Amino acid sequence: MYENMPDRKICCIDMRSFYASAASQDLGLDVTKTPIAVIGNMERNGSVVLASSPLMKSKFGIKTGNRKFEIPNDPSIVLVEPKMEFYVKISMEIARLLGEYAPKEDIHVYSIDEIFLNCGNVSNNSISVKEIVLRIQDDLIRAFGLPSAAGVGPNMLMSKLALDLQGKKTGYAEWTYDDIPSKLWTVSPLSEMWGIGSRTEKTLHGMGIYTVGDLANTPLHIIEDKFGSAMGNQLWNHSWGRDISELGAPLLEGQVSYGKGQMLLKDYTTIEAIHTVILEMCEDIAMRAREAGRAGRTISLGIGYSKNAFGGGFSRSTTIEEATNDTMQIYRVCKRLLAENYSERPVRHVSISLTKLEDETSIQLSLFNNRVKERQLGTAMDSIRKKYGSTALLRAVSFTEAGTALQRANLIGGHKK
Repeated sequence: MYENMPDRKICCIDMRSFYASAASQDLGLDVTKTPIAVIGNMERNGSVVLASSPLMKSKFGIKTGNRKFEIPNDPSIVLVEPKMEFYVKISMEIARLLGEYAPKEDIHVYSIDEIFLNCGNVSNNSISVKEIVLRIQDDLIRAFGLPSAAGVGPNMLMSKLALDLQGKKTGYAEWTYDDIPSKLWTVSPLSEMWGIGSRTEKTLHGMGIYTVGDLANTPLHIIEDKFGSAMGNQLWNHSWGRDISELGAPLLEGQVSYGKGQMLLKDYTTIEAIHTVILEMCEDIAMRAREAGRAGRTISLGIGYSKNAFGGGFSRSTTIEEATNDTMQIYRVCKRLLAENYSERPVRHVSISLTKLEDETSIQLSLFNNRVKERQLGTAMDSIRKKYGSTALLRAVSFTEAGTALQRANLIGGHKK
């Protein structure tokens, strides 16, 4: 069943209460003994708690998402404002420390407080993966005063699941494919499974699926019928612990792609505004792919959160059954990736790419799904823009407050003309 699946030793390391721990180090305090809350803006009583120490959570019930006015008036509580440059510097130093254990190609910084490490290339008969990880955790305590949790698995997905579902409680967890029935399939509610959001969970409940085991033992075609081929296939395979992604999911060397990244001029806080930017970017990527006579099967979406919300973000991709260069099809996939992974924090950067490219002639232009008309419409729109300029024909969303196409048309290399 797993004969052709990767069987590596991937470790996912999470810095426990990273921001509160870093703040305590900055103040010379012990994060395990001090109730600390990091507040977005100390002058605003309604400002959000961005992070809290373990004692703050256990003793006072204050955690990420609470408001400043909810914090009790207790003299033992320490309130601090975030120092993003300081936190980023620590994150960089942590990556440098890991470089003493493994080459840079075996290290993937997933977020400011979470890192993947391929331990398989550094372990041997004299030292086990667990010993390596425990040494790293000790180094993190000694060098930065940062407690951590770790999960190890045969692929990135399994290491992340081992961390989230067990390692964060025990400090260290190592899963193999043999552990899936007893450790993964028993998971409920479904939203505890990495990659399953509340909306997907609700849909699965409507299908009578309440545990990861229920999902795994539902015929694949039923899941695909409900969620579509790409998402359904991913959901089902993840329930079996299958993941063929390389560390950090890098592009293959020499692979051509069509992509676009955009640093927004302000924080985007509503899902509608983020959709607007994504649609504009999909339009640009699809147009360039059509002009080159190319179509892609893998669509990737990257979201970077605002520094005011501690930064970080996510990067996700999915591979669809048939290559496309259609704007709306790429947009629909990006919307789904956003819905599954967005944590409702202000967005400041968006990136989208289309990869696993094929010649456009590989697309089956079926008369039953209007693809011929869609392709003709796309070509007509491309021709108008090419002749009269990029703003000659825009979608209505580009004229809303969230639209950026008109602004970008007046920029060269990101700067005003």
